[in-house]
Amino acid sequence: MKPRHKKLAIIASSVTALGVASVLVLNAFQSNLVFFFSPTQVANNEAPVGKSFRIGGLVEEGSVKRQADGVTVNFLVTDTAKVIPVVYTGILPDLFKEGKGVVAQGKLASDGIFRADEVLAKHDENYMPPEAAGALDQADKARKTVMQ
Repeated sequence: MKPRHKKLAIIASSVTALGVASVLVLNAFQSNLVFFFSPTQVANNEAPVGKSFRIGGLVEEGSVKRQADGVTVNFLVTDTAKVIPVVYTGILPDLFKEGKGVVAQGKLASDGIFRADEVLAKHDENYMPPEAAGALDQADKARKTVMQ
């Protein structure tokens, strides 16, 4: 093999290896990507059904219902405009309370119920995830506009 052919073979194999590595990295990145949606966006069918995402808002007052098994909890998440039912099986965070901020990660079932794999509660009375706070503000503005 001539030096020129060796050089071309090295360049071609390097480009191929770089391409394969890029595809693997992008695939791993996309599979770990989790989007945030507000209850209004979920109710408006903007959230994917059957794919993992996060929903955030407030736990609606009087909506927390524990099932007989002791670990399954049903509750409603609201952004003051729309309400989404959530089912979670597991131990809830200590700070999980009605009327407080929550972010749940899971999948929306075809029946419209969000099945959470993980529930995160705010860590003090002043904190709310920026996405949830923004969604609540937008929903509140929209609700006030409709009422006028």
